[in-house]
Amino acid sequence: MDIKRLKYFCALAQIGNFTHTATYLGIAQPALSMAIKKLEEEVDLKLVNRAERKMALTSDGKVLLRHAQKILDAVGDAELELQELKGCETGTIQFGASSMLSSYYLPEILAQFKRQYPRVRINLVEAGTASLQQMLLEGELDIALVRLDRPHEQIRSVELFHEEIVACVPDDHPLANHATITLDTFCREPLILFREGYFLREAVSKYSKQQHIKLDIRFETNLIELLKSMVSNGVGISTVLSGIIRPEDNLRAIPFDSRIPLNIGLGWKRNHYLSKASRAFVDFMQEHLTENLVSKSSNTTTAAKPVPHILPLPIREEP
Repeated sequence: MDIKRLKYFCALAQIGNFTHTATYLGIAQPALSMAIKKLEEEVDLKLVNRAERKMALTSDGKVLLRHAQKILDAVGDAELELQELKGCETGTIQFGASSMLSSYYLPEILAQFKRQYPRVRINLVEAGTASLQQMLLEGELDIALVRLDRPHEQIRSVELFHEEIVACVPDDHPLANHATITLDTFCREPLILFREGYFLREAVSKYSKQQHIKLDIRFETNLIELLKSMVSNGVGISTVLSGIIRPEDNLRAIPFDSRIPLNIGLGWKRNHYLSKASRAFVDFMQEHLTENLVSKSSNTTTAAKPVPHILPLPIREEP
């Protein structure tokens, strides 16, 4: 089978529209239609039910799609491995991380990695952790920062560090000098929260539903700097990761009395070839992330945040 036609076929199956798929592939729609027609002639089966707005795969098309995806994955792995026989530390890494983790925990270490591996290109994709896991499974990402409390059997992982979700209040707030805070107390305050579906909102939403507490949500945003500014200006209190509070923020990080840990690691799809560049990235992150986080912690007051617990563990072996 023609590899290009299989690529077009998989893209069409995912997007579900000839016009949009042609635009995505950068080709003319007639060229896409002809490629699919020739693929159908090659296998002597009808693969696609065509419609003006939405096409659908036939049952035969669904069978081919399952094999086509495996074929394209294998071809991509072969190209990577053959390229690396040349011994060049080059390539592109599709790397996923949430916007907060990438903004606060990664700038220095990514810059260090680029200095050591200037010929490796990193494409950073920002999304929520659930979306990143799905993108790994679908082959859209090579590596991603993932939560390790929700393992997936198709994703291998290596732990990087333990963080903690804490309450965030202004320096002059009545709760600012408390050693800990209960979720019940927190849920009864005016709140500024991340939107539903993000881990910084998860524990609060779950507790409030269990206890039938109606939350007084004054503002919702996924922009962490805006969230901190709103808290600092007394609009409400919020939840953050302990590591993002800086002395100049005029904020206090208060642990919950029942700690809310967040284990962060690097994940990649099991049984897929991890390129030499990606392996170098994993090794580099494990070796150097510790010193970066400790350096950040030394510039932050102890009252502002606890130091993340670093876990430079070896990559888990296949069973």
